[in-house]
Amino acid sequence: MTIGVLGTGGMADALATQWARAGHRVTIGGRDAAKARRLADRIGHGARPAGLRAAAESGEVVLAALPYGAGTEVVRELRDALAGRTLIDCANPVGPGFRLLTGQGPSAAQQLSEAAPDARVVKAFNLCHEDVWRRQPPVFDGRPLAVPLCGDHPDALARTAALVRDLGCTPVHAGALSRAHLLEATAALFIGLWIGEHADAQAIAPPLAHAAG
Repeated sequence: MTIGVLGTGGMADALATQWARAGHRVTIGGRDAAKARRLADRIGHGARPAGLRAAAESGEVVLAALPYGAGTEVVRELRDALAGRTLIDCANPVGPGFRLLTGQGPSAAQQLSEAAPDARVVKAFNLCHEDVWRRQPPVFDGRPLAVPLCGDHPDALARTAALVRDLGCTPVHAGALSRAHLLEATAALFIGLWIGEHADAQAIAPPLAHAAG
C-alpha cells in the first residue's frame, strides 16, 4: 500500500516506521524539508521525504499526524489532492485540564471531513501514546491491543483495518464518523485518568463476558 504522512512528529514517526517495516511505501510530508528528510532517513525501509502536497498525492492512504487545529488548515489546503483517498485522523483535541477542545461542536475528524469533503476520513489510533505504537507488537497480558475505527466509507475502513493488523493489533469497528467525538472524548477521559490521577483506565471496564449483565 502507498501511504502519505502529513507531519514529522512522534505519531508520524511511530506509525510510519511500523508500516514501512511491514513493506508499505511511505512518503513523509512536512513544511520543513529538513525535518521530513531526517524522519524519512530514520525510518528507512524506502521511506522518502517530500512536501505536504506531494505526500498527500503519493498515498492511497494519508495519515494526518498533525496537532488539532493545524490539521484542519493543512487538509483544507490539500483538499483537491486528498479527493478519493483514505484520510486517517489520529489527533486528540485535548487542552489544559484534559478538556475536550471541540466542546459541543464537530469532532476533530469531522472537521477534517468538512475541510476535504471528497476525502474518506477514518478516526483511528488516537487512544494511545506514540510509544505504544512503537511496540512490536502492542500486546499486553497476552492480548493484542484493540484499535477502534470510526468512518463512513467501507473501503477506507478496510484499508485502515489492514494497517491496524500490520501493527499486530485488532481493528474494531466503532461506528460512523459521526461517532468520532466519542473516541476523542474517551481519549480526554483516559489521558486525565492516566496523567491526572495516575489511575489504571483499563480497569474501569469489566471483561466482555460481564459487560452486558
